[in-house]
Amino acid sequence: MSNTQNEQVNTNPSFEENYIDENVSVQTNKTKEFIKKFMKRKTAVVAFAIMCFLLLIAVVGPSIAPYPAEAYDYDNILAGPSARHWFGTDQFGRDIFSRILAGAPLTLGVSLSSVIVGAALGTVLGLLAGYYGGWLEMLVMRGADVLFSFPDILLAIAIVALLGPGIINVFIAVAVFTVPSFARIMRSATLTVKNSLYVEVARSLGCKDGRILFVHIFPGTLQSLIVNFTMRIGSAIMAASSLSFLGFGANVTDPEWGAMLSQSRSYLNTAPHMVYLPGLVIFITVLAFNLFGDGLRDTLDPKIK
Repeated sequence: MSNTQNEQVNTNPSFEENYIDENVSVQTNKTKEFIKKFMKRKTAVVAFAIMCFLLLIAVVGPSIAPYPAEAYDYDNILAGPSARHWFGTDQFGRDIFSRILAGAPLTLGVSLSSVIVGAALGTVLGLLAGYYGGWLEMLVMRGADVLFSFPDILLAIAIVALLGPGIINVFIAVAVFTVPSFARIMRSATLTVKNSLYVEVARSLGCKDGRILFVHIFPGTLQSLIVNFTMRIGSAIMAASSLSFLGFGANVTDPEWGAMLSQSRSYLNTAPHMVYLPGLVIFITVLAFNLFGDGLRDTLDPKIK
């Protein structure tokens, strides 16, 4: 081996290490810049803290509830908020605060899982439609237009009416009306990214379509995906709670937040805490996710400082 070849062999590892170090440094700087920019949005920071607290409650809530969710206390029926029962009791003497904690995994779990499934399906459809175009793009976009022509909650009610009531069918309904939003946004993002120079280079090097889509194009669409994901969670919580309120979702005996509202509407005049407090929890949860999504969108937008 010649001296020139030896020098090339010796310098290549150093070059690769420097290249990797530079990339890590760039990513670190971008992360610091993102955090600094996000922290300037106080409303989004507070919403993020509330959101993290609610997700923590969904994990540990049932285990830290002061009373079992189905513990009946007929001596304290329709009791108002007190030191013993923070949120009062319902028509069976059950502690409302404990039931809200016990229902958090059900309400948030159904909403989050349905958005995850809808986002996955919509992302794949949007990537394929934007990359290949033609009849596939027309089919996906016209299907999305049909679904968009119905209000979200009306479409969810129609799906549950066809499938029948039940929490699994609520999950399916919410996932279905989530798909077109992600499909349209990801298709638009794919059309922008697929004409980038690095995608053209990958295509000229003979990379297969699957690798180009999910290794080169998909990372460039993550910003749009993340923002839309956070914004859709609030809509999913509202839809899931509304379906349970109307009797299409969880059983009336389950401590699901919408089902709790449905049971308590008959006691609005005699025990308003049964309606106001679960409704306030739903309102704060949806508001937190929406405000966090707004802040995240503004932070990721390079035009906004």
